[in-house]
Amino acid sequence: VQLQASGGGLVQAGGSLRLSCVASGRASMPGTMAWFRQAPGKEREFVFAIRRNDGHTRFANSVKGRFTISRDNAKNTVYLQMNSLKPEDTAVYYCAARSSSIITGQMSSQNVYSDWGQGTQVTVSS
Repeated sequence: VQLQASGGGLVQAGGSLRLSCVASGRASMPGTMAWFRQAPGKEREFVFAIRRNDGHTRFANSVKGRFTISRDNAKNTVYLQMNSLKPEDTAVYYCAARSSSIITGQMSSQNVYSDWGQGTQVTVSS
């Protein structure tokens, strides 16, 4: 599956952005889709994930109450709504997918995702 992420940009602290990730190359939406991010000089980290079949989500504590994830199965698209953005949210955000559903305990692990998008830059100014 091919993943195309978009929606990044420059925003002031406290602002909002919505990222989109479109999955193409298959008839139905992947079983699990997720967002990861990588800040300059840091390792890539998990942000949010969602399962197609039951809508179950998992998120990183650092984005709790500020970010939400949603999906449109008909459009094979996952959205990451980011509110109350902070400078520390600055990173390249990557969309990832796996064709099958992932158990809750593994949804935050990079190793279980087989497909990755090219990334979209999010910059939050103070």
